[in-house]
Amino acid sequence: MGSDLEGATPGFLVWRLSVKWRVAVDRAVAPLGLTHAQYALVASLYGMDRTGQRPSQRELADHTGLEALYVSKLARALETAGLLERARDPRDPRAVRLALTEQGREVTRRAIEVVQGLLRQLLEPLGGPDSARALRFTRELTTLLDVPLTPSTEHAHEKEQS
Repeated sequence: MGSDLEGATPGFLVWRLSVKWRVAVDRAVAPLGLTHAQYALVASLYGMDRTGQRPSQRELADHTGLEALYVSKLARALETAGLLERARDPRDPRAVRLALTEQGREVTRRAIEVVQGLLRQLLEPLGGPDSARALRFTRELTTLLDVPLTPSTEHAHEKEQS
């Protein structure tokens, strides 16, 4: 670990890793006309499509962890680029269903290959993506992602009372 990270808190390390990953993915998918956030959307849509799902913008927001308003903005940009189609849900006129176009599927396939290469590089120090250490790391990340985080005002309230 770099000396500038010695003694760093887990929160800071999570932040640094997320920034490092976002920047790397942004640079890697830029030649395909995508940003990291757009990649997250099209790659998620690609995976959902392979299981027969055509998610709503809300469902895709929940799946990716992005805000629904941001997903809507990204979807409009991807639609303008010809990579996805947005259609009103006939059963719920408030909902918008999303699907990749053929061009969107092709761009997404190429982007997934590029990002998988980055992932192999990232996980190489752990023994590669299929190593026991990388699989444990993935389980630990999943555990942390499952923890609900709500801002606590309890500590601030205790200070006000003293």
